[in-house]
Amino acid sequence: MNPVIETILQHRSIRKFEDRGLSDEQIRTIVKCAQAASTSSFIQAYSIIGVKNKEKKRKLAELAGNQSYVENNGHFFVFCADLHRHEIVGEMENVDLSATLESTEKFMVALIDTALAAQNAVLAAESMGLGACYIGGLRNNLPEVCELLNVPKRVIPLFGIAVGYPAQNPDKKPRLPFHHVYHEETYEQDRSKLEDQLKHYNDTISSYYEKRTNGKLRDTWTGQMANLLSKQVRMYMKEFVERKGFNLK
Repeated sequence: MNPVIETILQHRSIRKFEDRGLSDEQIRTIVKCAQAASTSSFIQAYSIIGVKNKEKKRKLAELAGNQSYVENNGHFFVFCADLHRHEIVGEMENVDLSATLESTEKFMVALIDTALAAQNAVLAAESMGLGACYIGGLRNNLPEVCELLNVPKRVIPLFGIAVGYPAQNPDKKPRLPFHHVYHEETYEQDRSKLEDQLKHYNDTISSYYEKRTNGKLRDTWTGQMANLLSKQVRMYMKEFVERKGFNLK
């Protein structure tokens, strides 16, 4: 155990912040830590848009499903998959890179690079005593988000991260059992084992919700997931991604 591991294991999403902005030094440190993340073949296929303007954050909150913490935080970061600069690279070097930039592989590289950078940013923020919450709700209305942030082709805002000084200390949600996530040598496909692990996890989650809500809720994880995944949401995404010049080949 060390301070880094302790910070990681104490993660919880913060959705209520003090009315205090982050300093320029804090923002720069968080971004520099994001940039220190691993990146496939040094491609660095992401960009980060910082939003301080209150009105712009209000509009983003509305687009993300009226989540108040998108508007009320110390700073709002939007993490974008970005191959726009690589298109410029091709023009600078007189090489046609379109086939590569439009490949599914480079789409995946951009997604992975962005996620790795974002997790570094969150860990850095939390190590500074700040709280953070990922905002996937931006994908509810990506065309409008792109227009608001003046995002060019080959750039897709994937999610936001609200960061600030915590004004709450929520309980940490129990994760899936270790042996359900970690497999040695090969993927465990024994259906009875997997179902048994999920049943035990359901008991854990039900107890968590019962305690958190003073007995008002006894939800299960499998019930939550079945309900969530039975609803078709953001079904415009494939067409939108292709219009942005990603995942065409």
